[in-house]
Amino acid sequence: MDSIRRMVIDSHVHFWDPSALSYPWIEQVYALRRPFLPADYDALSADRIDGVVVVEANSAAGEAPAEVEFLAELATREPRIMGIVVFLEVTDHATLDATLPALAGRDAVVGVRHNVQGTPRGYCLTSTFVRGVRRVAAERLTFDLCITADQFDEALSLVEQCDGVDIVLDHCGKPAIRNDAFAPWAAAIERMASHARVTCKISGLLTEARPDQRHADALRPYVEHVRTCFGADRILYGSDWPVVTLAGGEALWRDIMDELTADWPAAEQDAFYSGNAARRYNLRRHASR
Repeated sequence: MDSIRRMVIDSHVHFWDPSALSYPWIEQVYALRRPFLPADYDALSADRIDGVVVVEANSAAGEAPAEVEFLAELATREPRIMGIVVFLEVTDHATLDATLPALAGRDAVVGVRHNVQGTPRGYCLTSTFVRGVRRVAAERLTFDLCITADQFDEALSLVEQCDGVDIVLDHCGKPAIRNDAFAPWAAAIERMASHARVTCKISGLLTEARPDQRHADALRPYVEHVRTCFGADRILYGSDWPVVTLAGGEALWRDIMDELTADWPAAEQDAFYSGNAARRYNLRRHASR
C-alpha cells in the first residue's frame, strides 16, 4: 500500500455487552463472552479507521428493539459510527410494517439483516421471507445477506426474486477455505456477481481458514476472484471485529488486505476501503462531512 493516508470505513463491526443484552450464540465461545465496545475497537484502530458500519449481533429473540437502542446510543457517543445495520424479523410482517418506517427514518439506521446462516433449508425462499426482504427495499435500506457457502443456491434464488433490492453479501458468502473448497464457491460467486444490485464484503475470511492459511498467499485467490467478479465498485472492506479476534485479529486482517491491495490502482483502493461503503449504505454522516 502506498504512503498516502486514505480514508477507511470498516463496513462490518459488531458491538455487544452481554450484561445488557443476551447473545445465545456466544455462550459457546468463551473468548467472546465479554463486552466488545467502541473503546475496545478504538484501542486497536484509532489511527487507521475513520468510520464503521455496525452490524447487529444476533441478540436473543425479542431483544432486537433493545439492541437497536443500545447501538443507537453508542452512535451518539462514538462519531466513527456512520451507520447501523439492524435486525428485523422479516417474516413477521405485522411487526415489520409497524416498525420499519420509523427505523428507516433514523439517521443511524442504514440497513437490515436477518441471518440466513443457520436457518432450515428453504427458509429464505418462503413467500413471507421474500416479501419481507422486498419490504426493506421499499424503505430504501439495504439488506445484508449472511450465508454459508452451502446455501448459495437458495441465496441466488432469493436474489433473483428480489431484483429491486440492494443486497450486501457478508463475508464473501463464507467459503469453506479450511476444506480447500474453492471451485464450487468460485462458481457461485460468479453467479451472484451477475446481479448488479449485489455488493460483496471482503471480510470474515480468516475465521473460515485454517491457522496455516491465515496469510496473504493463501487468501489471495479468494480476494482476487471476488474482485474480478464484482468489479472495483462493488466490493467493501470489513473486519468482522470482534469475531476476527478468534483468528488472528483485526490488525492481521488489515495487514493481509493492505498487502493484497498494494498493487491495485489508487482509485480502486479508495473505492474498496471507503467509497463503496459510503455509497452503498448511503452513509449520511459520511456524506455530510
